[in-house]
Amino acid sequence: MSREEMRVLGWDALDILFVTGDAYVDHPAFGVALLGRWLTAHGYRVGLVAQPRWQDAEDIARMGRPRLFAGVTAGALDSLLAHYTAFRKKRHDDAYTPGGNAGARPNRACIVYANLVRRAFPGLPVILGGIEASLRRITHYDFWTDALRRSILLDAKADLLIYGMGERAVLETARRCAAGESLADIPGTARIAAPDQLPTDAPVIRLPSHEAMEADPLQLLHATLALERQVHKGDSYAVQSVGTRAVILAPPAAPLSTEEMDRLYGLPFARAAHPSYTAAIPAEEMLRASVTSHRGCGGGCSFCSLALHQGRRISSRSEESILEEVRRMARRPRFSGAISDVGGPTANMWQAHCALGGASCRRASCCHPTPCKSFITPQRRHVALLRAIRDLPGIKHVRVASGIRADLALRDDEAVYAYTKEFTGGQLKVAPEHCSDAVLRLMRKPPLEIFERFLAAFRRNSRQAGREQYVVPYLMSGFPGCTDEDMRELARRLAVRGWKPQQVQCFIPTPGTVATAMFYAGADERGNPLYVARTDAERLRQHRILMPSFGRDTPRKPADGARRPASRHTDLPARRRRGT
Repeated sequence: MSREEMRVLGWDALDILFVTGDAYVDHPAFGVALLGRWLTAHGYRVGLVAQPRWQDAEDIARMGRPRLFAGVTAGALDSLLAHYTAFRKKRHDDAYTPGGNAGARPNRACIVYANLVRRAFPGLPVILGGIEASLRRITHYDFWTDALRRSILLDAKADLLIYGMGERAVLETARRCAAGESLADIPGTARIAAPDQLPTDAPVIRLPSHEAMEADPLQLLHATLALERQVHKGDSYAVQSVGTRAVILAPPAAPLSTEEMDRLYGLPFARAAHPSYTAAIPAEEMLRASVTSHRGCGGGCSFCSLALHQGRRISSRSEESILEEVRRMARRPRFSGAISDVGGPTANMWQAHCALGGASCRRASCCHPTPCKSFITPQRRHVALLRAIRDLPGIKHVRVASGIRADLALRDDEAVYAYTKEFTGGQLKVAPEHCSDAVLRLMRKPPLEIFERFLAAFRRNSRQAGREQYVVPYLMSGFPGCTDEDMRELARRLAVRGWKPQQVQCFIPTPGTVATAMFYAGADERGNPLYVARTDAERLRQHRILMPSFGRDTPRKPADGARRPASRHTDLPARRRRGT
C-alpha cells in the first residue's frame, strides 16, 4: 500500500495496481485481497490503493505507474447500494470503512476511479471488476435515478471488464498484458468493439440493443433472462448493440476446481486489516472468524445476483483445506475459539453438484419450483465437516451464520437435527421471504408449506435437545407482484404466531437481477402484467404493514440526482413513449 512497503519487499515498481472502494482487509472474504494474493502467488507484484480521495489523482499515483494494468472495483458492494437505503435515504455507516464511517467512496465508484487512473497514468489499460461492474456489464435499470443506463464499460471508458469470479480472467489478463497480446475473448470478460468483431467459431446470444430497451421495457426482461442462460450454459458469447458499437461478453470463466479452490484459500492471508488503520473495520470484525467452504448458488432466486455473479455451479473446497484453515486460525493470538460461519451463499450447498453435469439443463433454478432430483446435496458430509472442525484443538463451537436453505435441509432429517442441535447459536437464519404463493413463485422461492415444515422440525429438534432456540426469518416487502393485501396476509400470519419482526427488507431493484427487470417492465418472466409498488409512498406503505413505526421519525435525504418516480405501472404505453 506504500512505497515503503515496496522497498521492504525489494520491488522497484508494481506490475498491477488495484484501486478499491473498501478498506484493505487481508482476508479471503474480501475480493481484492483474494485476487491480490492469487496474482502475487503467480509471480506478479501487486499494489493496492484503498478508498483513495477522488478530488485528485495523488493517492492513485503514490506508488508509481504499474507495468501492466490497473484494476478498478467499487468494493464488496455496489457503491450506490452502499450509500442509500431502499427508500433512497443516505446511510450513516459503511461496514467496509475504518470506524464504520460513511462517505469514504464516491457514488459510481468504478467510473470515478477509472477516471482517476487515466489522469494519473495516461494510456495504462484500465480493467473493471467486482460486483458493481459485474452486474452493470450490459444495459441495466438504475433504481437511484429511475432510468436505464448503458454498460458501465462505456461510462467508465475502460479497456476490459471482468465479470463473475475473477481468478482465471485476471491471471490471463496479466499474462496477455505482459506478452503484449490482445485482451479480446478472455473467458469471463466483456469489452467494447464494433458489432462485426465477433468470433466465428462459437455460438452467440444476441441481446436486445440499448435503444430497444429504452423503447420497450420488456426488452430488459428478455435480456436479463438471456444473460442468466448464458452464464449457466457457459459456452456462448453474448452481444448487445449500443449505437454504432457493441458490448461483447465472452463466455463465462470455468468455475475453479476443488484443487484450485484449496490452493487459493490456502494462501498466506493475514486475516486482519492493514496495520495502517487506527479504527476498527466492522466487516473485518464480522468476518474474521468465518470460513468460506464454497461459492456459487443453485437457488437462482429472482431477486438475488449470486447466480449471475458466482454462477449456479458450486465450487467447493476439500475437507482438509477447510480444516487446515481453521487450525491456522486457532493458532492466532486472541482467537476466541468460536467459528462464526462455515459456509457460502447457503451453508448446506457445500459439495453440491449436478448428477447430470448440467450440460442439458433448461431450469432457471436447481431448487424451484422444487429441488431437482439431479441436484445432489450431501448434507451429512457437511455436518461431518462441522463436527470435525468442532473437535479440533482450540475450537469451542461452530456456527452456520450464512444460514441454510430449508427445502434442501428437509431432504435429510438427520442433517436438520444436527444443524438444530449442534450448530445453531440460539438463532438460525432462514429465508421464507413471504407467505403468498403467487409472490413466492415470482421470487423463485418454495411455497410457505416448506417453511412451515422446517419450522416444525426445528422446534421439535430444539425441544429434544433441551435448547431454547429461534428461527430468524428473512422477510421482504415491495417485491414486484406483491400487493398491499399480500402484505396484510403476511402480517396476519405473523400475528397468529405472535411474531413481531425486528427487520424487514424492502425490495431494492439492484442492477442485473430478474426481479429488477420485472420491476422496471411491470411484468413477470412470461411478459404478463404485474402490479408493482413503484413509488416511495407505495413501497413505504407496504413496509409499514409489517413495521408500522418504520421511518416516521427519520428525516428524508434523497440519493444524489434521484428523481421521484411517478406511478407508472398503470400507464405502460405512456412510459414507453417517454422512453424512460
